[in-house]
Amino acid sequence: MTTTTTLTERYIGATIRSLRPEAQDDVRAELEASIADAIEARIDQGETPDDAERAVLVELGDPGVLAAGYADRPLYLIGPRFYLTWWRLLKLLLTIVPVCVLGAVALGQTISAAPVGEVIATSIVATGGAILHICFWTTLVFVILERSNSAAVLHKWDPDQLPEPTENGVGRSELIASLVFLGIAVGAVFWDRFRGFAFVNGEALPVLDPQLWPWGIGVLFLLIVAETVFAIVLYRNRRWTTGLAVANTVLALAFLAWVLVLLLNGDLVNPEFLAQITAAGGEGFAAGQAESADEGGVFRILAVLLGFGIAIGVVWDIVDGWRKTVRARQV
Repeated sequence: MTTTTTLTERYIGATIRSLRPEAQDDVRAELEASIADAIEARIDQGETPDDAERAVLVELGDPGVLAAGYADRPLYLIGPRFYLTWWRLLKLLLTIVPVCVLGAVALGQTISAAPVGEVIATSIVATGGAILHICFWTTLVFVILERSNSAAVLHKWDPDQLPEPTENGVGRSELIASLVFLGIAVGAVFWDRFRGFAFVNGEALPVLDPQLWPWGIGVLFLLIVAETVFAIVLYRNRRWTTGLAVANTVLALAFLAWVLVLLLNGDLVNPEFLAQITAAGGEGFAAGQAESADEGGVFRILAVLLGFGIAIGVVWDIVDGWRKTVRARQV
């Protein structure tokens, strides 16, 4: 069963979410009363309820500005006109661009077989430079707009921009999705071992190194069991907590360590499978190996790309857990 959230409820939610918890109930009650009175007055003048509600919210304006007024929090850059637009754009750029720069530089340095210290130092310097450039040039553009009394409307607020309410609890569907994914992972490992995902001359060939059995795969299965227990505990707790976020971080890093150790030692992928790829590639593959010899060859480059791809997924899982924890504490 789903419930419909009115524009008024969404507007009030967007207004009070940045206020102190002790002030939220009072502001909510005040807004509900004033908005209801304003809507009723417009309906008495002949407007439809939907049109009246939208008109009242448009008159109230951006809920971020209204919240700043309740919190007595000034919105200043050079002046208040473009502050929220500048701040939202700056946060968006700082969320995306530095991470991309860090990953791209680290990936390039790793592929070129640079020392670990050089990879870390170069990546940090490049990321710091990106952050400085983003802050400087974004702010400069808005300073110019403010000083030039630009009449351009960079951000016109509309009730349609109100965020949809988000679920802070952990639902059954999320538990089922986690268990199904973990079950598929276990099934895929067993299938690869006993049936194989690759076929050469009609014979099955495992992709994972058979030497991982039983101890290497045993560690993976322990991590999967731990993830299963974590998903069940999270569902029963109904919300994220700091302890669960820490546990999620530990499990994610443990899985990343398992993958990276095997990749670095060349123990993750079946050597026979790699040999078949080399043979199937023929002269073209050999030429590619020769051209990439300084970087360790094609397989090393692919291993680096795989490691970075898994690391990105792990980092996102960790960040998402902490983000949900912070959101749950604000309720």
